[in-house]
Amino acid sequence: MHTVLLVEDTLTDREVVTQCLRRSGLNVMTATSCEDALDQLQRQRPDVILLDVVLPGQSGFEFCRTLKDEPKTSAIPIVIYSTKDTDLDKFWGMRQGADAYLSKPIDQEELVRTVKQVIKR
Repeated sequence: MHTVLLVEDTLTDREVVTQCLRRSGLNVMTATSCEDALDQLQRQRPDVILLDVVLPGQSGFEFCRTLKDEPKTSAIPIVIYSTKDTDLDKFWGMRQGADAYLSKPIDQEELVRTVKQVIKR
């Protein structure tokens, strides 16, 4: 069974996305900040990271770039999902190394499909 690290600081979004992913057969680890996510990554390597952009402290864009620059985490696929949904935001997210970019509010079917696609790559 594949594991997703969900980095989301909003409780409601975190619970909705967690339940959606679990119903689709995925294990879910959660983090509420980039610092919390780094702690999770020390304990377990997920198959994919689902990353919000607007987070306390470091932004999801910065964290994505950091993970992609680090040899231990550079191969982990990252799906950014955010309320920041302009073409420029999406372009910037992909430039930071994201493997996919989804907009909030999240379409649950698209979320599951995208997560499973990046895991297969």
